[in-house]
Amino acid sequence: MDDNVKLIETLLKSSINYGVAEIDLIKLRALNKTSDVVSSLIPPALVFFVLFLFLLFISFGLAIWLGQITGNNFYGYFIIAAFYAIVGLVLHFTMHDWIKRKVCNYLVKQLFK
Repeated sequence: MDDNVKLIETLLKSSINYGVAEIDLIKLRALNKTSDVVSSLIPPALVFFVLFLFLLFISFGLAIWLGQITGNNFYGYFIIAAFYAIVGLVLHFTMHDWIKRKVCNYLVKQLFK
């Protein structure tokens, strides 16, 4: 009878250890996937940031230049702002679903890679 109890205790301890090891393995796999996704997003984010800065300074330059042409600096900034508003609206209404689908597909590919 004692042998059966010890055998059951050993079996329970082994089951608990297996469960703990399995949970640790799941955590490590999740951490691996998360780090993979984040590390794959950093280079495009850096490129986006540099392009954003480029566009920002080009926009300031164009706004000042257009302001000098029109005779009032405010007009140059208004023209550039109107241009970006039009581009933003066109992108929103024509490419919103396409951009959303591309980003979602990219993230899903990275998660299941």
